[in-house]
Amino acid sequence: MATPAPEQPPPGQEAKKLHFVIVGGSLGGLAAGIALTALGHDATILERNAAPVLQDQGAGIVAGGDTLAFFARYDRTGRPLAVRSARRQYLDRRGAVVHAVDVAQSMTSWDLAYHLLRANFDGLASAYCPAPPAPAPPGRGRATHLHDRRVTRFEEEAGGGVRAFWRTAAGAEGSTLGDVLVGADGPSSTVRALLEPAVARTYAGYCALRGTLPEAAASAATRAALCERFTFFHGPGVQCLAYLIPGRAGAVEPGRRLINFVCYANFPAGSPELARVLTGRDGRRRQVTMPPGMTDPGAWEEQRAWARAALPPPLAEVVCGAERPFVQAVTDVLSPRNEYLGGKVVLLGDALAGFRPHTVASTSQAAFDAMLYADYVAGRVSRDEWIRQTLGFARYIQRRGVDMGERSQHQDLPLEEYIRDRDVASTPREQEVFPDWATAI
Repeated sequence: MATPAPEQPPPGQEAKKLHFVIVGGSLGGLAAGIALTALGHDATILERNAAPVLQDQGAGIVAGGDTLAFFARYDRTGRPLAVRSARRQYLDRRGAVVHAVDVAQSMTSWDLAYHLLRANFDGLASAYCPAPPAPAPPGRGRATHLHDRRVTRFEEEAGGGVRAFWRTAAGAEGSTLGDVLVGADGPSSTVRALLEPAVARTYAGYCALRGTLPEAAASAATRAALCERFTFFHGPGVQCLAYLIPGRAGAVEPGRRLINFVCYANFPAGSPELARVLTGRDGRRRQVTMPPGMTDPGAWEEQRAWARAALPPPLAEVVCGAERPFVQAVTDVLSPRNEYLGGKVVLLGDALAGFRPHTVASTSQAAFDAMLYADYVAGRVSRDEWIRQTLGFARYIQRRGVDMGERSQHQDLPLEEYIRDRDVASTPREQEVFPDWATAI
């Protein structure tokens, strides 16, 4: 049950060393752990996945201003994070450019971002970062990463702090005590579900078809059309976009990069088409994400046929050439609050608000939330400022994503309308003016 937070000094502003227990070891949890240990506090990440390292996702990320700011502030690896796109362009069905604007944007991959964050948090060595920095240099707190810890519940301790109870895949049970519990466990957050059981993650009626094609495997015509470009196509009930991202082991050199695509296509809830695209080669029906390598070949062949019939030739080539495509159901979720139990439990990133991917803001939200929460813990911003900025961003961008998705997938608008939507979504966060309804506490 949600408990109103009393007006009192928050944990962390009394200048003592704290232990933060972070539920979720993906980008948001790692970002929070890095920011908090940089202040000298200890952080323990509880990641539910049974493997010690999360599987590569093969997904592209538009590295917005807050993502770049986070790495500028905290990254100690010194390796490149992103490749640059010089132009945003729109194609017609024949593949001709019908609108273009020169604007620089940075693009990265989930895989590279994850491994760089792990290198910074707990010193994980990988092909992406073979020689990571020391995880706990002088002045930093202790960083602990525990996998195979599925949190099932938590309790406020009578003597202070919060205890998170977990279970392993083998059935072993245990608990971890911390001063503050941070829910950074994604749109299907267990922490949020325990606090706000009435808040449900809901399907939006369409899916994102995703994947990559090695730059070197694309035809010369497709490379000329898409490389160093952020490319869009809109048609009735469909939006498709593509951009370059770092390649294997985070390679950013021309010829070694990947062309990343995202295509939004409508699959009505409960329809046989939705069931087919979310049922893997193992016969298992997924609810939200069909991971790379598990897509049923027959189901994906249907999507290839759709791409050839519906998309401009360069985008169709990339979709049809993807070797490890995956599918994500587009969903909505938003928590009414980000702070509970007097600040002893907080929600960050996707656990607070799951954005539709049209916003290209989920990773930026994780980075922003981690930086601002660390500033709050350090006493650099007030509680009201932290809450208003975090909730303002969450509520405003979440609603923007819903509006963009509904217009893209369910309204047949002039291209100029979709261009305007994208231009607005590209506004830097610090230039946004959040309305009163978004920042209300």
